[in-house]
Amino acid sequence: MPAVDYLKNMFGLDGLTAIVVGGTGTLGGSFCEALAGAGAHVLVVGRNDEHGQARVASIQDRGGSAEYFKCEATSREDLDALVAHLQANNREANVLINGAGVNSPTPFLDIGEEEWERILNVNLRGVRLACQVVGKYMLDRGTKGSIINIASVSAGPPLSRVFTYSLTKAAVLSLTQNLAREWGTKGIRVNALSPGFFPAEQNKKVLTPDRVESIMRHTPMARFGSPEELAGGILLLASPTAGSFLTGHNLLIDGGFTAQTI
Repeated sequence: MPAVDYLKNMFGLDGLTAIVVGGTGTLGGSFCEALAGAGAHVLVVGRNDEHGQARVASIQDRGGSAEYFKCEATSREDLDALVAHLQANNREANVLINGAGVNSPTPFLDIGEEEWERILNVNLRGVRLACQVVGKYMLDRGTKGSIINIASVSAGPPLSRVFTYSLTKAAVLSLTQNLAREWGTKGIRVNALSPGFFPAEQNKKVLTPDRVESIMRHTPMARFGSPEELAGGILLLASPTAGSFLTGHNLLIDGGFTAQTI
């Protein structure tokens, strides 16, 4: 078998529908590009119309298939509307990526209720809601699917200065493992992907010069990651062939950050 055919059989997503919640963000947008490049029809899900439409245009310019769906990640009503949209177009949900997230560098004693609730709401409640609403749609249709929850190297041991964010990502890992156990015999694989340091809109306030220096000292590859470097991990976890026996797993893509202490 020619190499190109082998790779397509292993990682190709032709005929599948992929939903990327948070697809209007930097990393989420790169996930959309990777999935579309592998042949999936991609729903770019988010609340920024300009970014969403631009991502769709980028994918279509490369010959891919995509559409933008406006949705607040923390709204069950919006997620119900997303499922209704899938039903109306007779589309399954083969891949769900939960990639919406927010962060803050507030010192622990200064964290107020509003900030605490906002980060928990987006980073944890949003993941739970999407898994419930879209996951139920998968189960009801008997779909053999993949759910990928975006966690972080901060899930444990936690990073300094991002207390609430680290807490939510640790909880996302626990939710991922529990769902993998719950749905292991139902055809739905549930995994997490934990990026290391990838500069994006949500973490720019945290990446002060002194922190960047500390990160570089702690990262064997001594550089930040590029969003495109997450594509291989996404395709592995999404693929019904290459990832067929992967569930309950946390895939770290961090330049070696978690392999080094001092």
